[in-house]
Amino acid sequence: MFTPEKDFDHWNLSGFASAPAQLFKTIESTHSLMKQQAVTGAIQPGTLFVADSQSAGRGRHERTWASPEGKNLYFNILIPLDGIPLNVTPQITQVAALTFAEVFRDLQGPGETRVTVKWPNDILFGKSKFCGILAEIVFQKGKPALNMGVGINVNSDPQDYAFLGRDVTTLKAIAGRTINREKLLQTLIGNLERAVGQFKAFGISPWVAAWKKMDQFIGARGTIVVNNRCTDENRNSGEGATKKSGRILDMQPDGSLLFQTDDGEVQTVYSADLEI
Repeated sequence: MFTPEKDFDHWNLSGFASAPAQLFKTIESTHSLMKQQAVTGAIQPGTLFVADSQSAGRGRHERTWASPEGKNLYFNILIPLDGIPLNVTPQITQVAALTFAEVFRDLQGPGETRVTVKWPNDILFGKSKFCGILAEIVFQKGKPALNMGVGINVNSDPQDYAFLGRDVTTLKAIAGRTINREKLLQTLIGNLERAVGQFKAFGISPWVAAWKKMDQFIGARGTIVVNNRCTDENRNSGEGATKKSGRILDMQPDGSLLFQTDDGEVQTVYSADLEI
């Protein structure tokens, strides 16, 4: 994983079930392009899109995902949903987060701080997020698939993100070494394909048990942000968001969050952002 990597144009990759991978030296957004091509039937389920840089990368709620060239991983995988009920597809992003976090933990150097997961699907080192997952259902000739986009700060430096005004770390800083992005992506896609197969067979329960072992925020205070329309511009004002502060009680067997607000109400949260 720490060997020198080949030129981006020569990476050898494939998607699920040996579906093709498409490499883009630069692109606005792998997520937007995959959505467009998926709904028109131009690509097959399992296809992988990978960019060396993005000019319009985005995270949840249209927030900017900084995408410098030649340093990180920006990719989308079109996950077939045959045999998976639509109402549980959000759980796939939780499976993905845990699967990726386990790979990252194997790479990190010595130290007390460990890579952790934060509900619903963020991956952090300490309180700094370095991997984000964005997913939405698309339909190809009436059949659903999950368009999952992933951004990982791999070999960039924290100062590359100074303009964002928040703490950001990178996998290189966590591991203490430069990472071969091609090999890392090969590992992530292979592990994710196996994990989705296990999820299809056994559901979310085994993953919840593993999540609780890695999660460091259960029992901590946090803020649930519901219907969040925040962008980079109004992040601090919270315009368009409903926020409730309280304590994180547990992650439930279906992957939802059990949360107690400061007024004593206990809520089951299925979809929201969680601020720590």
